[in-house]
Amino acid sequence: MNFEEFNLDPSIMAGVKALGYTTPTPIQVQAIPPIMQGRDIIGLAQTGTGKTAAFVLPLMQHLLKLPRGRIGAAIISPTRELAEQTCEAIDELGQKTGLKSISVYGGVSMDQQIRRLRSGVEVVVACPGRLLDHLWKSTIDLSHLEVLVIDEADRMFDMGFLPDIKSILKCLIKPHQTLLFSATMPADIRRLVQETLHNPVTVQIGHSAPVASVSHTLYPVKQHLKTQLIIAILRCYDTDSVLVFTRTKHRADRLAMQLKREGFKATALHGDLAQNRRQAALDDFRDESIKILVATDIAARGLDVLSISHVINFDMPENTDAYTHRIGRTGRIDQRGDALTFVTSADAAVVREIETVLKAPLERRTLKGFNYSAPAPEIAPARVQRPLIRRRVSGQGAGRN
Repeated sequence: MNFEEFNLDPSIMAGVKALGYTTPTPIQVQAIPPIMQGRDIIGLAQTGTGKTAAFVLPLMQHLLKLPRGRIGAAIISPTRELAEQTCEAIDELGQKTGLKSISVYGGVSMDQQIRRLRSGVEVVVACPGRLLDHLWKSTIDLSHLEVLVIDEADRMFDMGFLPDIKSILKCLIKPHQTLLFSATMPADIRRLVQETLHNPVTVQIGHSAPVASVSHTLYPVKQHLKTQLIIAILRCYDTDSVLVFTRTKHRADRLAMQLKREGFKATALHGDLAQNRRQAALDDFRDESIKILVATDIAARGLDVLSISHVINFDMPENTDAYTHRIGRTGRIDQRGDALTFVTSADAAVVREIETVLKAPLERRTLKGFNYSAPAPEIAPARVQRPLIRRRVSGQGAGRN
């Protein structure tokens, strides 16, 4: 099958061809036709399957039939990065359509967003909290909304956005088409589907396991040796761009700094960074001026960088879903990738769960020449601060009658 068979408008096909797309992915093959028919959709797909284009292409096809300058579609995203990337996909695929989109999220000027909204847009890609801010201020008008997309639904619920999603839905009075995409289907999402979607079509593309284009390797190591091990691996492996996941923001900052001291082009990405610093880190990683991005799970969803050759789990993710999303950043469409995971004795349970999902044991490796028996550095005992004893100065405070 090719994209011509979807009978998309020539202006949309111009964007498809400009990006070099020829053969649609399975999620696109199954999702685009029912979306173009106006059906509600539940899309269950792992990352790296072409999901964004699966809803952007039919969404634009519908918007071309509507009056310009008013919001006909809203896409709700869990993170600023995913919102930006979805907006970029709309701009690239719709470069010949004249359709305008805007990404809306917190941490940046609301006044600037209002000015852009007033100039007239057809698509709003928004994080839930900032979208609600605009709705309450009446600076976003969804009275003409035709299509609502809830993207990465399970991630939004993990981040506590369910109340915001329900508040947004209450603001939508006009009947509309709803497209919900998620990698997993926990109970909260099932209830939302029952309450919100009308006779939906379910499209499921291998959502329960990581992508087959990624090889998986475990590196058993003691906690105190992880930094030395990743430095040794980065020096001996042939890598393009490497995405390293840590469990905490502090560890991401510290590891990025340690890698830079060792001569690597590295930077950190996490939620405590200002938006301009987050965007700069992503831009530098995309154009390969930075080769190593050390990130928390903020980068596990929606980070669309095709050149990532390796994902390294410096810290084991909390569960199999998080593992799937992390390693889905490599081995993207038509490419191979490698996922390396550092494991300690405390990670045994999660390893067993991942092996159950993959239906195969994970390969264990050791790095030749690495000293796995090096002792942990001794922690210097805390210095006991002696109480300050004030000495009497001769002739002061003594001997007075």
